[in-house]
Parts: sequence; structure tokens; C-alpha cells
Amino acid sequence: MATADKSSSSSDGRSRLSTHFDVPESSHPDRWAQLWNAGDFLPWDRGGPNPALKDLLNQKKGLIGESWVENENGSRRRKTALVPGCGRGYDVLLLAGHGYEAYGLEISDKAVQNCHEEKRTNGDQYMVDMHPDHVGTSTFLKGNFFAGEWTNAVPGGTFDLIYDYTVRFSRPCKCCFFCALSPGMRPAWSQRMLQLLTTLPTGLLICLEFPTYKDPLIGGPPFGLTPQTYLEHLSHPGKRLAYDDSGHVQVGNQGSPSTDSLVRLDHWQPERTHEIGKGTDWVSIWRHK
Repeated sequence: MATADKSSSSSDGRSRLSTHFDVPESSHPDRWAQLWNAGDFLPWDRGGPNPALKDLLNQKKGLIGESWVENENGSRRRKTALVPGCGRGYDVLLLAGHGYEAYGLEISDKAVQNCHEEKRTNGDQYMVDMHPDHVGTSTFLKGNFFAGEWTNAVPGGTFDLIYDYTVRFSRPCKCCFFCALSPGMRPAWSQRMLQLLTTLPTGLLICLEFPTYKDPLIGGPPFGLTPQTYLEHLSHPGKRLAYDDSGHVQVGNQGSPSTDSLVRLDHWQPERTHEIGKGTDWVSIWRHK
């Protein structure tokens, strides 16, 4: 059930964000970089990873598997993980603490500097097991999610795990990576996820779906969406989908799912999440069809 905070769409912070992003979609990456570089309005920092991700890593090994994969010759390699729009890098460090070769992507040099500072001052706090064989790695990259050059720093250029939910706004605002994007950018988001996710059997996309309570017509960021928004776009990567007059994606008339698409493996409401998402956040797990 939504709390009073969740209806505060007229808050100063949200209004300021809406005004800041009232420019063509092609300029949005630069607008995010401007906020980081100015440093005087960064309302998305929650001070740590989402509890839902912590619980997923600790309790859902049967669903997501271990943080390593065995090669054909019997040797092991660490799974790679990507956190796009990683903020100060909390989720990247948590994934590394669980043994992943984790990468965080941000849009500005200043944001990447903040990630390194968090790693330097608090990195040990994210370690689940301090044994050297069990600790993963964390790497922070500057780049545009939708452009390809930053993937040159990643062996193979794809990821075994991608986590979409990282730009978190302090009360009453927070924002996942998907909901930070205007609706017109959603086809490109789904296509890029398809490209970056390793194919079977290892590749998994984890989405923490937010804000499902918000009227899509209010605008953003964060932009209101529903679980069906994720389902339709990831079932039709790269396709521009029809929306109704209320701002919701149309269901049932988008055509059959694309042959090259992602399928949802599981979907649930987390017992723990940030306060503003309690009772309305959802977690979904996806893989290649």
C-alpha cells in the first residue's frame, strides 16, 4: 500500500528534476552528467544497496546460481555483473563482495570518482567472505549505456548478470535505471539489455521495478510504469510499442514476442526494500529466450 510519501509528486526535488530533463531525449545523458559534475543536487543517494538485492543474493541461490561458472575444461571463472547508472557504486561493491567480477557504469568522471571514494573508504564493509578466493572484483567505467565503446574494457563485452535499479532518490524521490529513462528511450533500453546480457545458460537480468504506484502521465524522472511495461518491452526488444491515453503500455495487441527476446523466469514482491517502495516494488528475473 502506497504511503503518503509516494504521492508527493509535486515535491521540490521532483519538480526540479522534471524541469532539468525537459529537453530532447538525446540530451538526457548530458543532463545526468551535469548533475554529477555540479554536485549540489544529488537526491538519489540512499547510502547503501537496496535490501531487496541483499536478500536476493543471500536467499535465491537456487534461482540465480553461484557467482562463478565452470568452464568446459573444469576450471572456474567468476561471473561478470553490470550495474548501469550505478550511483556511488553500492550495488557494484555488494556484488563484488558476493564473488562477482562486477562493473559499474556512470555517465561522468565525477560520478566514477565518487564510486572509487566509496570503495576506498567502505569497500571492506561489503565483503561477505574475506577469503581471497571468495572475494570478487569491482571496476567503475565512464560511458553512455547506449553506446558501445565502454564495453571494450570488459572481456567478451557481455555480462552474466545485469542489475537494473540503481539511481535511488532520497525521500520522496528515488529512481531505477529504467524508470529514469523517458518512455521514448524504452525500446533502446530493451534492445541494449538484450545485447549486453550473456546468452544461455548463465545470463540473467534482474529488475527491481519502481515506481509502479505512480501515474505515468505525471512525468519524471522517475517515470511511472508497471510490471507489464517491463514485460512488453523485454518481449519486444527495440520495438516502439503502443501506449494508451493513460500512459500505460497496451497489452495484448503488440504482436507475438520477438524470436530474439528475453523471457521472465520469476516475479515477486520483496519482503524488504527501500521505504518508498514497500508494498509496490517488484523483482523480476529474465533470461534469453
